[in-house]
Amino acid sequence: MKAFNKKLFLEILERYNSGKASREESRYLEAYYNLFEISDDFLADNNEKSIKEAIKLRIDQEIDQYEGRIRSVEAGGRIFKISFLRYAAAAIALMMLSIGTYIILRNGNDPSAQLAVHHELSPGTNKAILTLANGKKIVLDKSANGEIAKQPGISIENTPDGQIVYTVIPSKDSQVKGNDMSSNTISTPKGGQYQVVLSDGTRVWLNSASSISYPTTFSKEERLVELNGEAYFEVAKNKKVPFRVKTNVQIVEVLGTHFNINSYADEPVMKTTLLEGVVKISTGNDQAILAPGQQARVNKSGTHLSVESNINTDKVVAWKNGVFSFENDDLKSVMRQIARWYDVDVVYSGPLPGEKFFGEISRNSNLSEVFKILELNNVHFDVVGKTIRVSGNPSGTAK
Repeated sequence: MKAFNKKLFLEILERYNSGKASREESRYLEAYYNLFEISDDFLADNNEKSIKEAIKLRIDQEIDQYEGRIRSVEAGGRIFKISFLRYAAAAIALMMLSIGTYIILRNGNDPSAQLAVHHELSPGTNKAILTLANGKKIVLDKSANGEIAKQPGISIENTPDGQIVYTVIPSKDSQVKGNDMSSNTISTPKGGQYQVVLSDGTRVWLNSASSISYPTTFSKEERLVELNGEAYFEVAKNKKVPFRVKTNVQIVEVLGTHFNINSYADEPVMKTTLLEGVVKISTGNDQAILAPGQQARVNKSGTHLSVESNINTDKVVAWKNGVFSFENDDLKSVMRQIARWYDVDVVYSGPLPGEKFFGEISRNSNLSEVFKILELNNVHFDVVGKTIRVSGNPSGTAK
């Protein structure tokens, strides 16, 4: 990396103070001042690598101090510790993202920088395919806004903010009975996401590489949908008609509540996390009732169900809010999320670092910005087309 340029830093500071700094320059400057007590002498006497190492050391020291203070605290202290760890990791991640973004901007004439931009991979967007009951497929991100289809008793509208809305059309003939129900499916590719408002008013956020199938109008007995991948549900309340989500190994039943289901085939366990209300999980011969803040975990074969409490629900639904959130996640877990959102393939080479990842990264970041942050944990990334080769950083300690 190039040496830290104090003159450039002061130029940014002058623009910042006069209100003329760009968004990237403001983030760059605020990150330094918010995360570290930096003097002009420190900036002048140290290069960029030294500054990064010093800031990381300072944050590690702060974490150690807080750990020491709470060792004698009972269960409540454990939650505080996790909260602080998340703050510290998110802070250093923000700083590194700010530095990395600005390095790219100010090295515009550097051939290596231009090469990196040339191979840049952008984050995912709102895109999905709607498959109607008759087999017709509609590419939602390429369809005009407004009404895109009609089915018996239903109007389907595509909106500018990446969602489709099912609206019941009042009619004497619009009542649906038994097998007369037609089913639709929304599928998101890798690098896509979408929202749907079902005919009963239930809202569903669909993550990348996922699909949900549902009747255009629900019966009087149940509201049943089928999910592959990950989705967040805000179920419209109807005590008389239970809402059920079916995956390959479980059924989640609710009356009206907010919850998240992660049922990707490449994840080691299926996770259902409750944010509000009550849900019942059924799989094989096991059942469990969840309270808010609890998470049901089912193995891939559906033969074992367990319940975890005190779940960080903000982390679970961070994807819906445009954020990658890591809290004690291993490298492969992190990379599975990245592969889905940036539509890339991941291969691993040699021994990998055993460090855990903490912090948050915007899902709007380009992939190179994400890698700059992750490489703090002694991991290295090589990008060839849409394949990411992951290896231990030779300068770090691989495990």
